[in-house]
Amino acid sequence: MIQLTEAAAQALRIAITSSSTPIAGLRLTVLAGGCSGYQYQMGLVENSEPADLSCESHGLAVFIEPSSVAFIAGTTIDFVESLDGAGFAFDNPQAKSTCGCGKSFC
Repeated sequence: MIQLTEAAAQALRIAITSSSTPIAGLRLTVLAGGCSGYQYQMGLVENSEPADLSCESHGLAVFIEPSSVAFIAGTTIDFVESLDGAGFAFDNPQAKSTCGCGKSFC
């Protein structure tokens, strides 16, 4: 359902091992907003929500808020480092277009 690249998985593993609390996995949600209509929200969580859908990629648990599944099914998340900085990038086959920063889509 959601795939992490090795670079994204490694960045998440570093964040998880640096956390002072136990982490169950990465939780993804799509919210209305951003410059293109919808925006990604992601964060490490101690527990998934009861209704979350879950999958695994590179040994890491990924939890998806149920109403967000249709917006992000098939997405690959990468971690990119460039002269402009570093961050997560989304390759979302459901997106018809994205904004210039890549953080929102329609």
